Amino acid sequence: MSRFPVENIRNFSIVAHVDHGKSTLADRLLELTGTIDKTKNNKQVLDKLQVERERGITVKAQTASLFHNCEGKQYLLNLIDTPGHVDFSYEVSRSLSACQGVLLVVDANEGIQAQTVANFFLAFEAQLSVIPVINKIDLKNADPEMFDIPSDECIKISAKLGTNVESVLQAVIERIPPPKVHRKNPLRALVFDSTFDQYRGVIANVALFDGVVSKGDKIVSAHTQKTYEVNEVGVLNPNEQPTHKLYAGQVGYLIAGMKNVTEAQIGDTLYLHKQPVEPLPGFKSAKPMVFAGMYPVDQSEYNNLKSAIEKLTLNDSSVTVHRDSSLALGAGWRLGFLGLLHMEVFNQRLELEYNASVILTTPTVPYKAVLSSSKLIKARRAVQKNMIFIDQNRVMLKYLFPLNEIVVDFYDSLKSLSSGYASFDYEDAGYQTAELVKMDILLNGNNVEELVTVVHKDKAHSIGKAICERLKDSLPRQLFEIAIQAAIGSKIIARETVKAYRKNVLAKCLLKRQAEGKKKLRKIGNVEVPKDAFIKVLKTQSSK
Repeated sequence: MSRFPVENIRNFSIVAHVDHGKSTLADRLLELTGTIDKTKNNKQVLDKLQVERERGITVKAQTASLFHNCEGKQYLLNLIDTPGHVDFSYEVSRSLSACQGVLLVVDANEGIQAQTVANFFLAFEAQLSVIPVINKIDLKNADPEMFDIPSDECIKISAKLGTNVESVLQAVIERIPPPKVHRKNPLRALVFDSTFDQYRGVIANVALFDGVVSKGDKIVSAHTQKTYEVNEVGVLNPNEQPTHKLYAGQVGYLIAGMKNVTEAQIGDTLYLHKQPVEPLPGFKSAKPMVFAGMYPVDQSEYNNLKSAIEKLTLNDSSVTVHRDSSLALGAGWRLGFLGLLHMEVFNQRLELEYNASVILTTPTVPYKAVLSSSKLIKARRAVQKNMIFIDQNRVMLKYLFPLNEIVVDFYDSLKSLSSGYASFDYEDAGYQTAELVKMDILLNGNNVEELVTVVHKDKAHSIGKAICERLKDSLPRQLFEIAIQAAIGSKIIARETVKAYRKNVLAKCLLKRQAEGKKKLRKIGNVEVPKDAFIKVLKTQSSK
């Protein structure tokens, strides 16, 4: 690695709206530089997670070091492929901290979309060089000339066919500056991502801003002040390739015997023992937009699920975790996610990577109850506080919202209604009085603890009706009628009914099918419920 002086290093990310061709472009760049062999099977090479393969989207930023010869000089190009969906934008913002430039990919058929704009502003705020890349020029309806970008600045390509992709590499070398670092200074390395290996412990992805790190060095975490010995350093090519040293300006991985997931903090600064440095700024914490309760199907699996959640949140630091408990479900957690897709992917990764079975429930919001005389309180569900026109195209609206109005799908609805262009942020405004009621959901008279919720009195009927309707669609028909009811105290406010199967010759087939699926069912009274039946219902717990 010493053969690459700082002036021959380029660190860049590929950013784009979802499905605009980032991963395909990454595949072609890996092929052009000889990092991987050119075959027909090269599809989403950097998408290493099973959930990414199954869904066809990128959910984790992935790093690859490319070695490229240009005009007689050997360059080290550190590429980071990032997700395109808004729910994983935190991956993008962290990745940019290790870069000096970005390839902003735009679909020539779809044009500039919401995340195109969002990613541009992320790069602009980080003062990175931006190279516009117009992709999919091979499509029939493609119109690469429609963009208001000088033709000498944007590069028109077809990543699928490989058309003009070599110009992208040339632009990376010519238009992205080398990192501003000092190799003679003491080591200062930023941990911008990490994973957990059950045999080797934490594998930290690091960007070196100063100094050199070698195998055998003793390093200190600025966050925990613990000292570790470096067992291995290397680059991702795209798989792990150990090296003897990493130098300032380079991006790679580091293993130092961190066996506990709490020891590895994304945003942490690592430095040499007895050579303390000023810690790097780190990252702004992600703000959760969707909340859900998570419990083990069996309480005996609590510790295993706890370990799985800790390891997965090490790899996905945007998830917030708080301990919670339920009378019916026992000990669990209240998790915060960046969106509904983020929640679904996290749950799927728990199942695929850790074989964990969980129950997702409606989110809980803390309330303060004041026991006093029953006075009529006129509730306010949202109060506009301010409206400011930022420029001719953007307006900022400031509202005072009850937390319960935004914790489920407000953010996703906002993105959908605005085609992704609206953004949302919030801060805690304290407690206020409101006319709230506790609403129960009953199955044949048995309370479903997972769906107990506190709602505003004016919205109780509509929310209760929506939950009953969605639960009716989620429950399989059985040999008896199932009454689904929403109740406030002893008063039933909404009801749906799942009709029973007729007692005919199909009953035996039904019983056989139910017996085969018992492992995936749980009982509430006499009703057998699929363990994922409440996930769809969770999405209806919104403030519509």
